[in-house]
Amino acid sequence: MTRIAKYAIPAMILGLVLAVSFALLSATSKGGSSDPVAKLATGTLSKLDVSDRGRAISGATFEGPDGESMTLADFGGKVTLVNFWATWCGPCEREMPSLAALEREKGSEKFQVIAISVDAAEDKDYARERLGELTSGVLDFYFAPPENWDIVYESGAKGFPTTVIYDANGKEIARLAGEANWNSYEAAALIDAITD
Repeated sequence: MTRIAKYAIPAMILGLVLAVSFALLSATSKGGSSDPVAKLATGTLSKLDVSDRGRAISGATFEGPDGESMTLADFGGKVTLVNFWATWCGPCEREMPSLAALEREKGSEKFQVIAISVDAAEDKDYARERLGELTSGVLDFYFAPPENWDIVYESGAKGFPTTVIYDANGKEIARLAGEANWNSYEAAALIDAITD
């Protein structure tokens, strides 16, 4: 075997292995994303999805804290985190205190957490009471019973809990299906990044 062949073949194999490893790492790493919000999908927010970014806010109505009919557009001018939850949903109840903590820490004229109960109409009073218990009264009660789930469907929620974050102009920034810890470094970093 010639001296060139003796070193060239192992060098080519090593180069091929490195190239394949780099390609696989790049394909599976969120760090390769050019979307700055997608880069924040780490830790407890690893399921954060930005594929519907720019989707318009729903115009469907739901009940506000005083029973008045309202839409998500009523929160225009600030980043709004909308959480669809129910008292019969264990993961919903588990994450609710962390949503309240996020509202306490980051709530401002630029950002607000909105928790919309999707419980049945006959469970409205219980859901209101339960939200107060879970959040120590930090979050206001919003309500969309099953017969008024247009807000759920138009927001693209396919299960509970589902959280959708909208910018100040009513365009979707990101969503997360399932439970998350919103009282985390990752959540605080996300809200800081999208409200600056």
